[in-house]
Parts: sequence; C-alpha cells; structure tokens
Amino acid sequence: MMDFKEIESGFQPTRNCKCAEAENGMVATAFPDATRAGARMLMAGGNAVDAACAAAMALGVCEPQSSGIGGQTMMLITSENGKVLAIDGSSRAPSLAHIGAIYKDDRSHGYRAATVPSTLATLWYVNKNYGTLQWEQILEPAIRLAEDGYAITPLQHRLQKRELKNFDKVESGSGKRYFLKDGEPYLPGDTFCQPDLARLLRILAEKGVEEFYQGRVAKQIDSDMRENGGLLRYDDLALIPFPIVRKPLKRKFRGLTIYSMPPPGAGRSLLFTLSMINMVKPAHLNRDEFDRAHLLVEIFRNALLERSDRPFDPNYYPQVAEQDMLKRTYVRKCIREINRETQIRIPIHETEDEISGETTHLSVIDGSGMAVSLTQSIERTYGSKAAADELGFLYNNYLMDYDYKVFSHPFYLRPNAVPWATVAPTLIFRGKEIWMAVGSPGSERIFSAIAQFLIHVVDEHQSIGEAMYAPRLHCSLGGRVSLEAERFPDRFPAFFRQKGYRIDEREPFSFYLGAIHAVLKRHDDTGFQGVAEVRRDGTAGGY
Repeated sequence: MMDFKEIESGFQPTRNCKCAEAENGMVATAFPDATRAGARMLMAGGNAVDAACAAAMALGVCEPQSSGIGGQTMMLITSENGKVLAIDGSSRAPSLAHIGAIYKDDRSHGYRAATVPSTLATLWYVNKNYGTLQWEQILEPAIRLAEDGYAITPLQHRLQKRELKNFDKVESGSGKRYFLKDGEPYLPGDTFCQPDLARLLRILAEKGVEEFYQGRVAKQIDSDMRENGGLLRYDDLALIPFPIVRKPLKRKFRGLTIYSMPPPGAGRSLLFTLSMINMVKPAHLNRDEFDRAHLLVEIFRNALLERSDRPFDPNYYPQVAEQDMLKRTYVRKCIREINRETQIRIPIHETEDEISGETTHLSVIDGSGMAVSLTQSIERTYGSKAAADELGFLYNNYLMDYDYKVFSHPFYLRPNAVPWATVAPTLIFRGKEIWMAVGSPGSERIFSAIAQFLIHVVDEHQSIGEAMYAPRLHCSLGGRVSLEAERFPDRFPAFFRQKGYRIDEREPFSFYLGAIHAVLKRHDDTGFQGVAEVRRDGTAGGY
C-alpha cells in the first residue's frame, strides 16, 4: 500500500529552491524568473492556467534554447468541474511543405525547417477559456524580462558553445545575431536583453494574437521567409493554429489514476510503461538492483517499439476500439514475454534520436486544486538557429518530426499536417482529488524519466525531492543503454554489455536523461510541494 504520509513528510525544502514548499499554490519551471512569473499570477488571484501561461511566456524569453513563441505547446489541465482536458497545441506544416521541397539538411536548421508556430495561439486560447486574468497581465513578466534582461547561466553558455557550428549553418546569421554575443557564446553572468522581442510582446499584449497571425507581424514573417528561402507564408499564419481539446489517456497505476497526453503526444508510451510495471509487484521489482534495471530497459524498449510500430493519427485514435497497446491482456502478454527472455532481441533498426531534444516543462497546482502540466518546445536546441528579423524570436525546426518515407504514415509530411511529438505532460489523481502534476523534456527519454520518478515515489515511498535526484537510465529501441554510470553500481556497464546491449555512459546528473518538474498537493496535510530538476536551471516556488 502507498504511504502518503511517508512520501509527503519526507520532503525537505532546499536553499537553492530545487525543492520548495508553499501553503496556497505551487509552480515548478526550468528557470527562476519563469517560476516567479507563475507564482505572481497566483498571488494576484489568478488560477493555475494563468500561472502556467505567464510562466510559459516567460520561459520563451529566459530559456530561448528550449522554447518560445516560434514553437508549440501541449498541456493537460483540470477544468472547473474537475474534468481533465488534453490541449493539443500542435504546430502545422506550411502549405508549401512537401517531400520534394525538403532536403535532409533543411529539416535540422534554417528557415525551411520551420512549421507554423502555435505556442501563442495555444496559450491565448487556454487563458481566454480557462484562465481568469487578462492577457496583458499574463504577458507582463515576459515583457519585463525581455526589456531588462536576465543573467546567462552556465548551462546556457555550455549549450551556446555546443551549438556554435550549427548557428553558422544559417547563411543569414540571424540566430547568431540575436542569441550570441558578437558571434560568440555569452559568458555565465552576462546580462542578455532582447529589445526586439520586448517590442513584439508589447504589441501582442495590446492587440492580441491575431496581430501575430493575421496582422502586420504576420506580413513581416512572410517577408522574412521569402527573403531567406523559407516556406512559411502569410496564408499559413492566417489560419490561426488554435489548439484542439482532446480526451486525455488514462490508466491505473498502484491505485492512482494517471492521465497523460494522447496522440500526437507520447502519453501512450508512458501509460504502456506504467501498465507493464503495474503487473510486477513492488517487492519483486525491487528485489535485485540489476534485475530491476534489466527489466526496466526492456520495458522501455517495448514501449518504443510499440510507438514506432503503431503510430496513430490523433484525429482517428479516439475511434480505435479498445486500443491494443493499453489493454490489460496485451500488457500482461508483453510483460510475460520480457520476463521469459534470457537474451536481448535487438531489432534491425535504431531510433534516430541521438541528439538531446531541447524541450521545457512546467507544472502548477493552485489552491483550489486546479492543475496544469505543460510541455513546450522549439524542437532542437535553439530551434532552427534562424531568427525572425526585427521580431527577435527563433523559428522552430519541427519539420524534423515528420515521416518522409511511408505515404500512409499519419505523420507523413504533407501540407497542414502536425508533427509527431514525444511529450507526455501528466496529471495524477488519488480518487477524484489531484495529487501531482509532472512532466519532463528529453525527446524519447521523456516517458522513461517520468516512469522512473514515479517508481521511486510510489513504490519506494521516496519524497518527490529524493525521486528527482535519483540516478536515471534509458534504453533506445536498438539496445543502447544510456546511464549516469558513476551513480550506479560499478558493475552495471559490464552487466549490460554481457547481455548484448551497447553502453552510453553519461556524466552524473546528465542533461540528456530528462528533467523532472513536479508539483504535489499534500493529502496527508495541507500545502504544496514542488521540485525543479537539478540537471537544469529551474526552481520551484509558490506562496
């Protein structure tokens, strides 16, 4: 049985605010200024949606390597009547985007890599329909951050240094001009101001998102794209990509109800993973550290295999009767096969995701129990490395996330198609009451990072702080085990090599292995707890 008292009473706030407590509401994001922006909305009488929207807009300013108004946003929210909604804020392929127009290099960088940005439309929509504060108030913290600047972090310096050669691939040098200092990385502690972005945000606060998609700003984007060989046009933007409200996926895990993102998101992979783990008793799962790790990597591989073999059109998925991947009989069959296998069966293909995806996640729960779990991105680190002239934001490179070979694939590149996403924003309920909002960035490692976090909390009764700090591993479809080698037993690499896996040894607290941002509403007592990933720059905070 779960012991909520042990889990919640074991939590310890930290001076660096990676772990924090509050009485009336909690926000956890990947940057301190964004956390403060969200907490300020709660203190002003706003709800969890207001806090999440303000924090998300602020993240687009102070964490530009991960997200921004040039990208896309997905989230789970609880409405006033307690119903859980999945907000699919997918971007769209431009009308000129088709297989013959996109070469392999076009997908990773430059103007031709961009889809129609949907973050602004998504945040405006949820603020208008589920929030309580005015749009101008939501944008105020982001405007101030862009005008006054913020201090560059060691992580951002490191990522800018890593991405220098990719910035150089964009002929116009627009990304370098806006996000580097005279073509070189900013140093940690340097103040980074974004006056063009601040001006744009002021216009959007005053005139609304229609100005971005149908007004003068849209015409500027069209002109910028035409000048630099991009595919986005005014008519693409004019069809404002407002989000689609979908029914979330849900499954039971150790008596809790877990809600996560339906297709085109990857909540299916997370719930499939948790459903398989749910078939294994906690005592058996934790009996031996080596056996447990082996079981987990095979479960992760099965989840990735199911995802690659069974891609679903998000508009068709709800009509699929009893989706096989999440049926108990199918889950039981899969876990039995894993337990029977003595040798790894490597598939003939490997996933292409060798690079760390640069997404961001935030979680909020307010005093009324309204919750938001929000993941947004511009795809790779600093997106396409091309920035909008005079507007100060980076275009995404989501054209990487389409299929280019199988015509019948639901995410085959065609005009107005949505990209395939790996995000899994998640809400967890005990009975009818919200207990936790959680999520992570990390491309295909998102679901495995969240699953390991939940195992530590639910099965081992660790506090959410301890579970966030715990070492992580992941296994790719082709049998590449990535792990924080120094934080696991010395014999782990040899153990996996002996069984036929390839080993990818990562540094302690590896950036590559996801970043948990979670908020918990206490059930044993009053108040809230929040954690922000030690592997990134964020904090948790409330009031």
